[in-house]
Amino acid sequence: MTIKSFTQLKIKNNIRGIRVLPFLTSAFLILAGFITVETSVEARSSRQTSAPKPNPSEMEKFRWKVFTPEDGRFSVLMPGQPKVTSQTQRTFMGEINLQLFIAQPPKQEVAYVVAFNDFPDSYGQMADPEEVLKNAQEMALKTTKSNLLNQKSIRSSNGHPGREIEYINSGGKITRNRLYFAEGRLYQVMVITTKRQQKFLTKSIAGYLNSFNVVLKK
Repeated sequence: MTIKSFTQLKIKNNIRGIRVLPFLTSAFLILAGFITVETSVEARSSRQTSAPKPNPSEMEKFRWKVFTPEDGRFSVLMPGQPKVTSQTQRTFMGEINLQLFIAQPPKQEVAYVVAFNDFPDSYGQMADPEEVLKNAQEMALKTTKSNLLNQKSIRSSNGHPGREIEYINSGGKITRNRLYFAEGRLYQVMVITTKRQQKFLTKSIAGYLNSFNVVLKK
C-alpha cells in the first residue's frame, strides 16, 4: 500500500495552548501521515496607531537562542521560547505522534515553525525517503493552494535526505520549508511570512533554517 492511500485526518484550528498573531490564522493538517501548515494573511487596517517603545524585559523574551525539545532529537535557533503542542492520532498505519513548535516575534508578520511526526517503526524503517519527501511536498502545495517557486534537494548536517521548497499562495503569503526524513521521523522546518516582511528578514530566515540540526538517537 502506498503512502497516499493512508487515512486522512484533520486537526482543528484552535489547537490548545497556541495564541497566534492577529495577521496569522493557522490550520494544522495531518494528511496521509504528513503534517502541513496552511496559513492565511488577513489584511491590516491602514490606520494604525504608532507602536509604543519596546519594553526591554519583553524584548528579552524573544531573544534568539538555541531550542532543544524534551526528547533532544533536534536543535534550532528560535526567537524566544516556542509554543508547544502535541497530539496523537490513530491511523491505518498505527498511532502517529504530532508535535508543533511555533515562535512568533511581536510586531512582525512572521512565524517560525518546526513540526514533526513519527511514523510507526514498521513503516519508518521500510519507507523510501524520496517518496516520503515527494509526497510531503505535494501535500503541502495542495492543502495551502500554493504555487511552487523553488525546490532543491538538501541534506541535514549529518547526512539525512531532505528537500527545500518555497511556495506562495494567492494572498501573497510565502513559505520556505525544509523537509527532512530521519530515523522514521518527518521534520518540517518552516518560515511563514508576507512578501512585504520577507525582505526585512533575509538574515534571520537564513540563520534560522541553517541552524536546524537532527540529533541521532543514542
